[in-house]
Amino acid sequence: MSEPDIFYILGNRVRRDLLSHLTCTECYFSFLSSKVSVSSTAVAKHLKIMEREGILKSYEREGPFIGPARKYYDIAISKSYMVTLTPNIFWYRSLDLSKRPVEEAPLLSLIGRFLELSDELNALLESMAELESLRDSLMAKIKERYMAEIGDMTELAILHYLLLNGSATVDELSDGLNLKEREVLLKVRELDRFVPLRIKENTIEIDREKLKAKNGGEENAGED
Repeated sequence: MSEPDIFYILGNRVRRDLLSHLTCTECYFSFLSSKVSVSSTAVAKHLKIMEREGILKSYEREGPFIGPARKYYDIAISKSYMVTLTPNIFWYRSLDLSKRPVEEAPLLSLIGRFLELSDELNALLESMAELESLRDSLMAKIKERYMAEIGDMTELAILHYLLLNGSATVDELSDGLNLKEREVLLKVRELDRFVPLRIKENTIEIDREKLKAKNGGEENAGED
């Protein structure tokens, strides 16, 4: 299944509220409808959208009383999403969260461990904020310096993409820059005069060994 459009899903307050309720308890349709301030028709529409995107899964189950089966909803993915948006960086990743076994323990012990992990996570997020702030400042300086010394906006766009994504195919750059493939390759070769690149099997990335050598970090860099 393709990656769900998480930004589209989370961009709506009602959908965010529904997801919050779904993480707390087992939910059937009428219960969810009673928890948000929109019509049941609107709730059904939002649930359908999230199910279509692969965020939710639904199933039917008989209730404790005589009557039609109830339709229940459950979250179908386990992911963490990270995003940075500044004047210099737009970067996001989805991280798959695999289930890890937890040893049996008393309830209060489980709660205590969860709070400990929450503190560890907050510390990591604070460190990430510092790193991203520094990366943002560096990217701003890179853009400023490249335009002052080289002055080619298309080459800078290619460099910007490589710095944020690690690598790119010619097709990706062609689509993103609205250029023909031969024009992309020409710009890549021009960029390679100033920033060492590695081009292999239609994939382009910054050559870190040559970059270290040019920066004086290594006396002998590997050759392609």
